[in-house]
Amino acid sequence: MNKQVKILSVVFSCAIVATAQTGAERPAPNAGSKAPPIARGADASSHSGSPGKKDEECGCSLAAPEVLAIVNGVKISGREIDEQIKEELDALKRQVVEARQRELDLQINSKLLELEARSRGTTPIKLIEQEVIARIKEPTEAEAQAFYNQYKNKNQTAREFADAKNDVIAHLRYQREQEGAKAFADRLRAATQIKLSVPDYAAPAGASDRMRVIAVVGAERITLVEIEDAVRPLNFKAQEQAYDLRKKRLEVKINDILLDQEAKRRSMTVAALLESEVTSKTNKITEERLRAFYDLNKTNLKGDYAQLKEPLANYLQSREKNMAEEAFAAEMRRRAAIQLFLAEPEPPVYPINIDDQPVKGNPSAPVTIVEFTDYQCSSCASLQPVVDLLLKEFGDKVRLVARDFPLTKHAYAFKAAEAAEAAREQGKYWEYAALLYSNQTALAVEDLKKYAGQLGLDRQMFDQALASGKFADQVQRDLQDGMKVGVYSTPAFFINGKQVSAKTYETLKQALEAALGAETKLKAPSKP
Repeated sequence: MNKQVKILSVVFSCAIVATAQTGAERPAPNAGSKAPPIARGADASSHSGSPGKKDEECGCSLAAPEVLAIVNGVKISGREIDEQIKEELDALKRQVVEARQRELDLQINSKLLELEARSRGTTPIKLIEQEVIARIKEPTEAEAQAFYNQYKNKNQTAREFADAKNDVIAHLRYQREQEGAKAFADRLRAATQIKLSVPDYAAPAGASDRMRVIAVVGAERITLVEIEDAVRPLNFKAQEQAYDLRKKRLEVKINDILLDQEAKRRSMTVAALLESEVTSKTNKITEERLRAFYDLNKTNLKGDYAQLKEPLANYLQSREKNMAEEAFAAEMRRRAAIQLFLAEPEPPVYPINIDDQPVKGNPSAPVTIVEFTDYQCSSCASLQPVVDLLLKEFGDKVRLVARDFPLTKHAYAFKAAEAAEAAREQGKYWEYAALLYSNQTALAVEDLKKYAGQLGLDRQMFDQALASGKFADQVQRDLQDGMKVGVYSTPAFFINGKQVSAKTYETLKQALEAALGAETKLKAPSKP
C-alpha cells in the first residue's frame, strides 16, 4: 500500500480529533521551587462576565475546585480565577464540543466506506485506491512553479524552486487527494440513508446514556460511547490546558495577596515596597557586561553592537528585574502559610492492544511500555538508548511493546514500518529496527532490502512481503490505534496505559517507578 492510500484511509476510517493533530504543545506550568515573578494583576478583571458553557454541556470536566488556595487565611476561589480566564476556558470547551461533531462525521464516513467496500467485495484501502488515488491528476512542474511563485511573493526568504519543487508537488498532490476523498465521501453520503437521532451533538447525560444510538448509517449504528472514547484524548488535553491557565493566574494572585499583606505590615504602599525590595536591589547592566553578552551571542544576532546596544540593555535589565522579583516572591512565600487545592488532572488509562506486537523484555512483566514510533523520526532514534537503559535497569519488571506511527511528513516511514514487520516475520525485528534508526537518511526501498541482506534474511521472502504490501494493513492498524489514544507526534510512550508527556530518562524512570508502586499496592494483601 502506498503512502497516499494510507493517508486517505485515515480521512475516512480513523476516529481522530483533528485538533489533536494540529494543536499546540501543552505549555509548561510554573513548577518546582522557583517562585513566579511578582506581577500586579492589572489585567486580572479584563475578562469579566458570566461563566461560560456549563461543563455538563461541554462534557469536558473543566470545573475548578470551589477554593483553589488559602494564603495566610485568605481564600482564593475557583470562580474568581475562572472569571479572569473566561475567554480561554470557553474556547477550550468549544474545542471539545466541535470535536464531537467532527468525530461523528468521521464515524459516519468510516461506516460508509466499510459498507461500500463490503458491497464491492473489496477492502476499504483498495476502495480508496480505486476511487481516489487512481483518479488524482499528478501535479505538473508548471503548476508547481505557479504555486511556488505565489508563495515566493509573500515570503521572500523561501527556498529556490529547484530545492522546493518536490515538496511543492507533494503539497499539491496532497491537496488533490483530500479534495478527492471529500468528493468520494459526499457521493457515498448521497447514496446511503443516514439517520441522526439529534440535530446537535451533546455530551452524554450520564453513564447509561453513553450507549444511546445517535446515528444509523445504512444498517450500522453509531453510539455515544464510540464518540466519547474518540474525543477522550482531546478532553484530557483541554483539562491540562485549563489547569495550566488556572495555575498561572493563581500564582499571580498569591503574589498579589502577599504583596498587599506585606505592605500593610510595613505601613507602606505596594509601590514603595516594590521600590524597596525589587527596584533598588536590581543589578544595573554595565557597559562591560553588555559588551560581553553581545560578543557571546553575536553569531545569532542581526546587527552590530551599536545598533543592538539599547534593545539588548533593555532585555538584560528586564531579566535582572525578573530575577529580583522572583527572589522577593520566594522570600515572602517561605514566610507565608499557603495551602493549594488545585490538582493536576490525572491522565486517563487507555486500553492499548498489544497482541501480535514486537516485545522486548519479560513477556509477563507487571509494567508495560508501549512506544509508538516512526523510523524516520530523529527523536525516536535518539531515545532508543534511553529506553534500552531503562529496560536494563528495571530488569524483568518491565517490557517494551513497539507499535508503528509513521508520520505523514516522513515520506519513507510507512514503507520502513512494513519492512520492520517483514523482518519480524523472520525473527529479526529488533535487529532490523536498530538498522533503520541508525540509517534514517537512507530508507528507500532498495536500502530496506540491503539491510535485510545484512541481517541474513531470506531476501526472496522479504522482498515479496515488501512489494506486495503484506504488512501494510498491520501498520495502518497501529497508526489508527495511536490516533485513537491521542498520539500526534513521535515517539509517544504509554506506561501501563498512561501517556508520559515529557520524554526524558528522568520522566520515564519516574513514571515506571510510579507504575511499579501502583502494581505493588494492587497485589498487596488487604489487612484483616
